[in-house]
Amino acid sequence: MSTSSLTRLTTARRTFVRLGVVPVALLALAACNGDPGSSATPDDGPLPLSSGTPTTAAADSGHPVTVDNCGTSVTFDAPPQRIVTIKSSATELVAALGAADRLVGSAFSDGPPPAELAPALADVPVLSDKVPGQEALLTTEPDLVYGGWESNFSADGVGERATLAGYGIGTYVSPSACKEPGYQPDPLTFDDVFAEIREAGAVLGEPDAAERVVAEQQATLDAVAPLDGGSVVWWSSGTDTPYVGAGIGAPEMILEAAGLTNVFADVHDTWTSVGWEQVVAADPDVLVLVDSTWNTAENKKAALAANPATAALRAVQEQRYVVVPFAASEAGVRNADTVADVVAQVAAFGG
Repeated sequence: MSTSSLTRLTTARRTFVRLGVVPVALLALAACNGDPGSSATPDDGPLPLSSGTPTTAAADSGHPVTVDNCGTSVTFDAPPQRIVTIKSSATELVAALGAADRLVGSAFSDGPPPAELAPALADVPVLSDKVPGQEALLTTEPDLVYGGWESNFSADGVGERATLAGYGIGTYVSPSACKEPGYQPDPLTFDDVFAEIREAGAVLGEPDAAERVVAEQQATLDAVAPLDGGSVVWWSSGTDTPYVGAGIGAPEMILEAAGLTNVFADVHDTWTSVGWEQVVAADPDVLVLVDSTWNTAENKKAALAANPATAALRAVQEQRYVVVPFAASEAGVRNADTVADVVAQVAAFGG
């Protein structure tokens, strides 16, 4: 066995012991330790196996917890202690629940976190600007990988969910990102967002924190005075072909709560690609520009001004732009504040 393979084995063993799981594949791999052709030796001795009996702390937290997550059943015998998050929405929810100190890595950040969460996340290691590879993931010895998208779990990324389960690593996908019929919110509502916060709180052993976050978000929504109409195109990404908010995702949920009309609400999807001629024909009152590290709001403004067709739009000529961080355009702890922010930005146009 090579040194790198043995290092991965040792890493995996620690993870399995922590979860009380020893897959058959690990036992078979462990048998290779006696290979006389290998000069590598483990840096620690044999690790005792868990009996599988929940500890008092686990029982007090409400564990074991089993969730049906995008069609994958996952059981957590105890609150995860070594968490890796992929996408800002997942990272920020873990921090909002008071579990940032359990983050051993994050990846695929869409931009800086909200000011109130920034201190707790300041020292979290960044594994990758995009989805990390499985080697990078395993070095963190996680017991939970929390992804913002189902596509974060792929063979050429951190690994498929079944593969990670074989390593004894729990996985969780933001339920709002589920794509299978019966699991995809249709449409996404704030009840769905709050359900994810509560479910994540149960998985992490932070149910009280989850209720506090939900109560704060509901209070923010209750304080919003919705606007009296106005048409909006929510531009997320793309230049030649804009990718916009459609009728069943977070953009529609936010715009509806803000009292605004989504031009593409009749498209039965979370997001959709459209042509600029469709945007020009709609001549929206407001353009929501999603600000991300890879496609900033300032770049979008420049592109709108440079295109003769879009430059003639009233919203462009009057700079009727609402800027929203990318992480706020996906289901998560920013959504309620974003409703209030959108209302405030539109109200500032003065009619």
